[in-house]
Amino acid sequence: MFNIKEKIIDLGDGRTITLETGRLARQADGSVLLKTGKTMLLATVVAAKEAKEEADFMPLSVEYKEKYASSGRFPGGFLKRESRPSDYEILISRLVDRALRPLFPDDFHAETFVTINLISADIEIIPDALAGLAASAALMVSDIPFRGPISEVRIARINNKFIINPTATQLKETDIDLMVGATYDNIIMVEGEMKEVTEADMVEALRIAHETIKVQCKAQMEFAEEIGSTVKREYCHEENNEELRKKVWDETYDKCYQVARNLTADKHKREEAFEAVITEFLDQFTEEDEINEMMVRRYCHEVHKEAARRLVLDENVRLDGRRPDEIRPIVCEIDPLPATHGSALFTRGETQSLTTVTLGTKLDEKIIDDVLTQGTEKFTLHYNFPPFSTGDARPVRGISRREVGHGNLAHRALKNLMPPEEDNPYAIRIVSDILESNGSSSMATVCAGTLALMDAGIKIRKPVSGIAMGLITDKNSDKYAILSDILGDEDQLGDMDFKVTGTRDGITATQMDIKIEGLSFDILKKALEQAREGRMHILNVMQQTITEPRPELKPHAPRIEMLTIPKDMIGALIGPGGKVIQEIQRETGATIIVEEINGYGDVNIFGENAEIISAALEWVKRIVAVPEVGQVYKGKVKTIVQFGAFVEILPNKDGLLHISEIDWRKIKTVGEVLKEGDEVEVKLIDIDPRTGKLKLSRKVLLPRPPRPEPGNIKHEDQI
Repeated sequence: MFNIKEKIIDLGDGRTITLETGRLARQADGSVLLKTGKTMLLATVVAAKEAKEEADFMPLSVEYKEKYASSGRFPGGFLKRESRPSDYEILISRLVDRALRPLFPDDFHAETFVTINLISADIEIIPDALAGLAASAALMVSDIPFRGPISEVRIARINNKFIINPTATQLKETDIDLMVGATYDNIIMVEGEMKEVTEADMVEALRIAHETIKVQCKAQMEFAEEIGSTVKREYCHEENNEELRKKVWDETYDKCYQVARNLTADKHKREEAFEAVITEFLDQFTEEDEINEMMVRRYCHEVHKEAARRLVLDENVRLDGRRPDEIRPIVCEIDPLPATHGSALFTRGETQSLTTVTLGTKLDEKIIDDVLTQGTEKFTLHYNFPPFSTGDARPVRGISRREVGHGNLAHRALKNLMPPEEDNPYAIRIVSDILESNGSSSMATVCAGTLALMDAGIKIRKPVSGIAMGLITDKNSDKYAILSDILGDEDQLGDMDFKVTGTRDGITATQMDIKIEGLSFDILKKALEQAREGRMHILNVMQQTITEPRPELKPHAPRIEMLTIPKDMIGALIGPGGKVIQEIQRETGATIIVEEINGYGDVNIFGENAEIISAALEWVKRIVAVPEVGQVYKGKVKTIVQFGAFVEILPNKDGLLHISEIDWRKIKTVGEVLKEGDEVEVKLIDIDPRTGKLKLSRKVLLPRPPRPEPGNIKHEDQI
């Protein structure tokens, strides 16, 4: 019934990856089951036979989905089923999309769906590094036009040794964590984080990763030949008129070059000028000419792109008049929002990020409940890109994948520079709202995030800046130009877009998309060095505004006190049904969180001001204090009995103040001196070793009366 074909890829270290087709999802255009260890990914691809009318782009959709059953777990939530994709699934979908998309033919416009499901999961095997290979293999065994194969691998450096696709345990010790996507010949996608490494270290990691990818690409090519899927379907999704194309080039190139050469920093003026060129060209035609406006616009875009590229290559000047390595004017402001815990406004050219920092407790930490990862995250960063930031008149429709991806890049750039756990009791949330965008807003988020953290008084180890770089090459010569701080237009017309973040001492994160074949490592090295110089320039500007974190939190920022208590005191602090801890919170206004960690009670007391913290802290200390013989306590009389009084010296800790220990003089009843509710200072004079009962004395704290002279002693019967 099944015509099963398999291909085994030997990773060279005892691990293998098996690609299988012919058994699962046979009605898809292409289907591959990837197996390694206990992990299995099912990748399917389906493409429409025809493109939609007037489609002039590649409508590719990539969905990566993890099934909870793959690791023997129930989904959370009320419905107990998989629902909207998690941030992690979105990020993996984006990684695969970025590697696949450039390899479809430019004139292929049929809707194409790539779906990758994790259907069996080994907790030590990280599936994100395998998703690109599975998707590419499914395309290779289909008849969908695809100029692949590609593959993706994770490369990590652990103890100065590079490891391909490390285990989840190994990944915790890495100082380089990169996802690399490539064809057999070229690297096309890079994303990851690093702990202040050099540019040379990063390039070496890319070299090693590409060698492994070559092996996986070759295996896919052999697999496609073995099953006879090297012939792809015929299609016609784009009409062209070479005579019209030549006319557009002949009549608009010089005008487009002049638009590019106007050297204005205002992108809307450039757009209007370019639109005027198209309008002028179209005005020469009448309705009877039946001119295809969409085709004209496509050809005009080609002309405009080439004109802008030639301006850079031939005149060494960019659309806004800058030199290739010049960075736009930067303005940094801190504390623009005085009611927040920390805030900053970072403006670079026409890109602007308004960023806030909010401090919270353990209760505010992000809960992670993914298929393979559970726990909490203390530091979160969210990025918002509203339509008005680019002048678009459209509504906001939820959080886009782009926003998740850009926020993740900025998060990775900053997270390893946050203060260590023991020095930072706060949950920290950064929110970057992009108010203007023309150029990299994710890099503006990194810079604004650093400024806002320092404004909030968070002791980050070092400030971080980020820069977006571009590349323009001449396909007919060795000429090229590396562009620093690229515009949105330059992102569209360039051959490479890569973002680099870091401190003065090294790179902390990167994201790279390479759009041309044959990019040399020499050019990449030069681009990274120019990026380093740009980062240093941006850091210098930032540090003219603030050089180090504020010494204290803002007056209105919440405070946290941390203390450790014995494990057996946790119950006493919480009380039956939470009665004790709820009373403390109600009476003081503090929030108290108690956790058992490593055999001790970890107590966090969170309050809006010092008075609240002090009151709650004193209360907690009294509850967990261990009575000490010889210590003086201020207690409250709880009960009076014939032979003395029971005094509460610590919460839920009573001792007996015997009638003989109340005063130096002889008293007949306790009521002569004390009544219930009185506060009284007493000294703990003994603890019964057998019963643990406490013995108190008041009189030892009072001045002892002088002894009477022997001759003046009167007996009771003489009185």
